[in-house]
Amino acid sequence: MEPMDIVGKSKEDASLPKATMTKIIKEMLPPDVRVARDTQDLLIECCVEFINLVSSESNEVCSREDKRTIAPEHVLKALQVLGFGEYIEDVYTAYEQHKLETMHDSLKGGGKWSTGAAMTEEEAAAAQQRMFDEARARMNGVVSAPKQPEANQSLES
Repeated sequence: MEPMDIVGKSKEDASLPKATMTKIIKEMLPPDVRVARDTQDLLIECCVEFINLVSSESNEVCSREDKRTIAPEHVLKALQVLGFGEYIEDVYTAYEQHKLETMHDSLKGGGKWSTGAAMTEEEAAAAQQRMFDEARARMNGVVSAPKQPEANQSLES
């Protein structure tokens, strides 16, 4: 029977993207250093094992606190328990940076519904009024073709 390190998955099912990991490995080494393919595979396996270890301990910390969702604080505590306390400050800094980048990206991108085209407040109000009128007409049983927005439509109702 295969060991079940990750809930519902065998150890062989857990992996990291090889291309990404190979790129990370190469970026961390001087340009004149080559890494054998089996060494790359070994490093990737070590990364997977490390993630399993930290995940399991984070789950234990979470369970001891009677929580059901692993929080960043649980991961930091797990690192301490596992003897990786010297990395906690760097991990926390990376986490804070990730939060800032994520927040910046979501503000910049406008969310998943954004079309990328900005609409002025007047254009938005006119579009909203048009949609209300069309919905009211449909509700009253009047079928009409949806109006196309005009280039310089006024706000008159």
